[in-house]
Amino acid sequence: MPYKEKEPVKLFYTIGEVAKMFKVRTSHIRFWEKEFDILKPKKNKKGNRLFTKEDLDNLHIIFHLVKERGFKLEGAKKKLKQNREEVVNSVEMVRSLKRVKEFLIEMKENL
Repeated sequence: MPYKEKEPVKLFYTIGEVAKMFKVRTSHIRFWEKEFDILKPKKNKKGNRLFTKEDLDNLHIIFHLVKERGFKLEGAKKKLKQNREEVVNSVEMVRSLKRVKEFLIEMKENL
């Protein structure tokens, strides 16, 4: 599972930390930032990207569409524009099911 389901505990995450969470290269994150207007990380005086929880949520949506569902970038953009709420609901459903699966596997291992 690429995205850890624990709530973020920091206010800002570096691009390296975010790439590690999603198990992608930092270049993917920078590319998605250029392609998707929903990604707007803050930048410090040095120009380093600082991602918030909202950015992580948006990245999770992009990751779900592109990496898990196999959308091309244009298709993912179109899907987000057509019905963002449906995509968000779908992502939340997948996240919930993954948490249930992890819980059940953990219970099975403890038996």
